Amino acid sequence: MTAPIKSPKKLIEVALPLDAINAASAREKSIRHGHPSTLHLWWARRPLAAARAVIFAQMVNDPGGERGYFAGMTKAQAAAKREELFKIIEDLVQWENTNNEAVLERARAAIRESWVETCRLNKGHPQAAELFNPEKLPAFHDPFAGGGALPLEAQRLGLESWASDLNPVAVTINKAMIEIPPKFAGRAPVGPRLAEDKQARFGEDWSGAKGLAEDVRRYGAWMRAEAEKRIGHLYPKIEVTAEMVANPANPRPDLRPYLGEKLTVIAWLWARTVKSPNPAFAEVEVPLASTFVLSSKEGKQAYVRPVVEGGDYRFTVQVGEPDEAAEAGTKAKGRGANFLCLMSGTPISGDYIKAEGQAGRMGARLMAIVAEGQRGRVYLTPTDEHESIAANTTPTWKPDVEFFQQALGFRVGNYGMTRWSDLFTPRQLVALTTFSDLVQDAIARCRQDALAAGMADDGVGLDAGGSGAAAYAEAVGVYLALALSRLTDICNSLCRWEITKTQVRNLFGRQAIPMIWDFAENNVFGAAAGDYIISLGNLVRAILELPAQQEGHAVHSDAQSQGVSQQKLVSTDPPYYDNIGYADLSDFFYVWLRKSLKPIYPGLYATLAVPKAEELVATPYRHGNKDKAEKFFLDGMTKAMHNLAEKAHPAFPVTIYYAFKQSETAGDSGTSSTGWETFLQAVLDAGFAITGTWPMRTELGNRMRSSDSNALASSIVLVCRQRAHDAPTIGRRAFIRELNAALPDALDEMTRGGVNCPVAPVDLSQAIIGPGMAIFSQYSAVLEADGSEMSVKTALQLINRFLAEDDFDHDTQFCLAWFEQLGWATGKFGEADVLARAKGTSVNGLNEAGVLESSGGNLRLLRWAELDAGWSPEDDARTPVWEALHQLIRALNKDGESAAGALLARMPARAEPIRSLAYRLYTLCERQGWAEDARAYNELVAAWGSVEAAAAESGPVGQQTTMDW
Repeated sequence: MTAPIKSPKKLIEVALPLDAINAASAREKSIRHGHPSTLHLWWARRPLAAARAVIFAQMVNDPGGERGYFAGMTKAQAAAKREELFKIIEDLVQWENTNNEAVLERARAAIRESWVETCRLNKGHPQAAELFNPEKLPAFHDPFAGGGALPLEAQRLGLESWASDLNPVAVTINKAMIEIPPKFAGRAPVGPRLAEDKQARFGEDWSGAKGLAEDVRRYGAWMRAEAEKRIGHLYPKIEVTAEMVANPANPRPDLRPYLGEKLTVIAWLWARTVKSPNPAFAEVEVPLASTFVLSSKEGKQAYVRPVVEGGDYRFTVQVGEPDEAAEAGTKAKGRGANFLCLMSGTPISGDYIKAEGQAGRMGARLMAIVAEGQRGRVYLTPTDEHESIAANTTPTWKPDVEFFQQALGFRVGNYGMTRWSDLFTPRQLVALTTFSDLVQDAIARCRQDALAAGMADDGVGLDAGGSGAAAYAEAVGVYLALALSRLTDICNSLCRWEITKTQVRNLFGRQAIPMIWDFAENNVFGAAAGDYIISLGNLVRAILELPAQQEGHAVHSDAQSQGVSQQKLVSTDPPYYDNIGYADLSDFFYVWLRKSLKPIYPGLYATLAVPKAEELVATPYRHGNKDKAEKFFLDGMTKAMHNLAEKAHPAFPVTIYYAFKQSETAGDSGTSSTGWETFLQAVLDAGFAITGTWPMRTELGNRMRSSDSNALASSIVLVCRQRAHDAPTIGRRAFIRELNAALPDALDEMTRGGVNCPVAPVDLSQAIIGPGMAIFSQYSAVLEADGSEMSVKTALQLINRFLAEDDFDHDTQFCLAWFEQLGWATGKFGEADVLARAKGTSVNGLNEAGVLESSGGNLRLLRWAELDAGWSPEDDARTPVWEALHQLIRALNKDGESAAGALLARMPARAEPIRSLAYRLYTLCERQGWAEDARAYNELVAAWGSVEAAAAESGPVGQQTTMDW
């Protein structure tokens, strides 16, 4: 039998400064300058602050009490030591300290101190030489690396970092973040200095990735200049003529300052068209415009005015306050793709538009031209020249790869767009192809310049591990290709014109490819958003912030079968169940990256599209139906988790981010189960024991999706260790005894143990699950009195007893905890989502139960006066005690004791829980000083005898004091 590993409890298994982590994570979402997200888009990245904090806390030993392994420490000394670790985390998560070497070195020193102590404890272990080298920290691995936040922050903390992913786009992003920069760190740039730059200064700093970033900038500038030579004629300037200024039909005095000037066009604004369904205008291609407004900025308003002339129409641009017609465009009232014929007012249905699009008869008409003037944006009437140039541009190559039209959020497939090339205008295809072709030319130039600068060349390319001139030139080429790929996000025909900010907005504001009717085509040489050099500049700033220190590796691998995790520290953020179809979405970038990078990474870009069959996402269209998709996901995820449990370094817990939207599924017994419980079960089935559960809120309320939906705003970090292969079973009573012994101390640690960082009450229900599940999951099974295995759901119920809320149903437990924190005030959906999971329910289920209102990323409990007056307990399959109580208060206040008694008689089993909850809420409100709310509960309690008497007259009220659910 192998000797056991002595593995001190880590800080993340005991305590965390959650508020500091959450605040820094939310703030980070508004930061773009130099953030890795500006290197290349990836969906649902974890914030760097959260990743850094979690990995640090995963590696440092907790010094507290019997959990600690710091010899001779008193409890007070241990508490002081923990405060030191908390202070490191509080400094570590601040964006300003991302590359603060003093802060980072304090964190690295604490990690090394804990590692040396762990090695000392295991000095005599048979595998000590293999597993416990005090001179070298274990390497890090993320098997679902995605956008690379976790591997990047592990590298920043001083670890050799490994990232693997099934998706080639994700692998490429990780290569650019953790693999390439350390390989070429500290080298001076080899490219010719740009003419606009000042003379070289003595002692220029080329440390880290600065030299590499500078070469990317230099060769990117060459590419942009060369592209303009080749295709600049496709992007003409527009001259402001006297006719434009003094046109009698539409005088434009605002253009007078620009008379005779040739202005640079920022964007061309188009409306898609279909032939009119009215037979009288059957040959006229009428516009599908959601609005004719160009700018809503105060004092700078402008709009398009369509002019119908005979059997056709034209567009003119006018300045001033737009009227209702301009705001409406040609859109019909109501939702969906419904428009009106500009010529006749005939309705154009969504089905008609789909049929026209699928028949290839959807076109586009130029509505306006946006140019850059000295005083801001200038809006101009379309010209024949500009429309003709766009119409007569013919691409020599395009990504004619079909995408799956039923993929999550791919609405464009309904309108005849079936290939990636359909998402771009001909001029965009020409521009993007030109830049793509120039990547290889830039690589060739860079290699020659590197040789001329004295760089050795072993002739080995980047993919084969080379480090000479050939590999360096290819490394520069990777970033140039990524700059082009990120440009496609704002250089396609699904970009909208933002009328409040007067700029082109990129496609991926969310994880979908929605249809856009009036779109903006940017100028790739316009020196504004959509210019290749602007895209490149954002990427270069991100490279400058990369650590470029410890060795990094990014590999193409399936998490279910990979062997990279062997003896490594593991933290990972798995796919989000069915929320995001990464493979389908990333094909948008893959088809362009493949054109540029296949010569560099032939294996990675061997297929025409991203591999999809093995992707762990529960997509019904791939697997036949929802049930099969869910089984595929859970089976695959269990296998991937089991792989981690077997391979991860035994001295450290594994951390897993759970960020799936909470859902409820009816079970065989008629009870509901949540996605949270299901995933916990999958992790346990994989051989893990859970030792911590920490809620992380990572979204700002003003992001794009939050404005109209309850977007996922939180994740839960599961802290796991491998369960012993010979773990015993335990009975229910023994399990409860262990909970009774352990949870009070754990609660004390969380609420008072960290002087400056107690766990917030709203997070406590989730955090306490960690130490409770640590007991439950260390056993192979907890057996009920009848010999059956206790479910995760039952274990969660028993754990929740320690918050004194177990005597109510799950929905009521949520409402009680939420009310204690916020009363009737509005709170964030993310916080509610975390709390609902802890209580075994979901926000959607609570919404359906009718006890709360949830929209726009916010949530609030409904007051008794807002509840449905026609509510019937017999018709409501889901009646929380919370709802029953407040319906009873509504009846009492509106119609008196007789009405309240009649209502109580219809739900006799709930009588005692209702009264108990009323007492609980009265006490709570009195303690909080909420006098008005306390009065409502007090009045019900005071009138309870009369209400019961009235109920008895209506029908017998049951005397049971236990719930019937």
